[in-house]
Amino acid sequence: MVMVETSRATSPQSVVSEFEGTLLKSNDPFSYFMLLAFDASGVIRFVFLLFLWPVTELLNVFSYKDAALKLMIFVATAGLRESDIELVARNVLPKFYMDDFSMETWNVFSSCKKRIVVTRMPRVMVERFAKQHLIAEEVIGTELIVNRFGFVTGLTQETDIDTTALNRVARLFVDQKPHLGLGRRPVSTTFISLCEEQIHVPVQWKQAEVQPPKPVIFHDGGLMKRPTPAIALIILLWLPFGIILAFIRILGAFIFPMWLAPYVLSLFFGRVTVKGNPPPKAGNSRGVLFVCNHRTMIDPLVISYALRRTIPAVLISDLSRFYDILSPVPIVRFTRNRDVDAVIMKKELSKGDLVVCPEGSICHQPFVLRFSAMFAELTDRIVPVAINCRIGFFQRPLRSWNGLYLIFLFMNPTIEYEITFLDQLPLEATCSSGKSPYDVANHVQRILAETLGFECTQLGRKAKYNILP
Repeated sequence: MVMVETSRATSPQSVVSEFEGTLLKSNDPFSYFMLLAFDASGVIRFVFLLFLWPVTELLNVFSYKDAALKLMIFVATAGLRESDIELVARNVLPKFYMDDFSMETWNVFSSCKKRIVVTRMPRVMVERFAKQHLIAEEVIGTELIVNRFGFVTGLTQETDIDTTALNRVARLFVDQKPHLGLGRRPVSTTFISLCEEQIHVPVQWKQAEVQPPKPVIFHDGGLMKRPTPAIALIILLWLPFGIILAFIRILGAFIFPMWLAPYVLSLFFGRVTVKGNPPPKAGNSRGVLFVCNHRTMIDPLVISYALRRTIPAVLISDLSRFYDILSPVPIVRFTRNRDVDAVIMKKELSKGDLVVCPEGSICHQPFVLRFSAMFAELTDRIVPVAINCRIGFFQRPLRSWNGLYLIFLFMNPTIEYEITFLDQLPLEATCSSGKSPYDVANHVQRILAETLGFECTQLGRKAKYNILP
């Protein structure tokens, strides 16, 4: 590849950039079709697409790149509704695109006012990410054929994908040429030939530091790692062992007492690291409220493991009743009626310690969501607890029953928790000293984020479900 080093006194007005291999570091879309197959359809399609990978690679070697791409598109999309693909493009793919994103290309791309993204993948898989996070004006990609019943046929409207992209770019710039074209050699020379200046990656851009793209805060989907062929094969081989391991771990939660659980967990590839100085069990006085960020569904359980005693947990009311059966700690359900929930929490705190996750929803990304302020009104005995979790492959698949979350979590080869107990808030930092509940909640959110090295966001549970329906 040729490296181009350039600088400008003024920014160009328009840019057309290739997506794969330019805005993304990887030039192979295979792993993104694997993600689509897994979350939109399931394991069978995922396996079938993986087995076809050698065929697609062979087609690429013999320069039948359009045939290879169309084969991947057909296997990954045939029989799906277009809304299924849009859901995966909204909830799942942005996180993996951002993980593979090239900041060097972004330095150039973001300097232009009019931004066009060209992809060989179906437009519907890329459009939301490009427009929401890269502020692209237009996305040009392959168009899927949908039958009269609303199902995707797996076929595309394009015969020659590159030539069609060239024509669509030309129609966007009728009166003048685009200023900059970004892409690989020689794959993208078709539409780049329309541009006044052509820059091939990798590129270095001499200018002041630019703002990064809009971050991906919310993420859903069944896989935590991008399923390249090697990773996908490892996942597939691990599945039967993971199912057995999950049931052993769940059974262990019933059999062993809380103080013994961390030692047993370590025998089954799990680890809980405890930092800080957790307070002792409350005596006859009011209980301590442990306020933690929310990384997985079992965060309150892990806090009980860390403290070697059973502490009731306040959880969202729409959690599956499946967890009431399995949970070794009592679950206190919120009704989402503020007055009723306040009474419930006060009653539980009068009995002893309590764990609450004020974010109200799990956040897998390195962010701490906005806290509900209700907890700050109820007690001045607040202990912030910072939770981080590192898992291998799985989380709950998209649109699946939320009772499966625990099973998929325990299917991971390793589960590592790091629990940091911070000092109890001083009285002057609570509502007892006249501070507003919102100030207290924001303070706790901020110190938890600083401890974890995460970022705070003012987006909360409602925003998550507006973005991830």
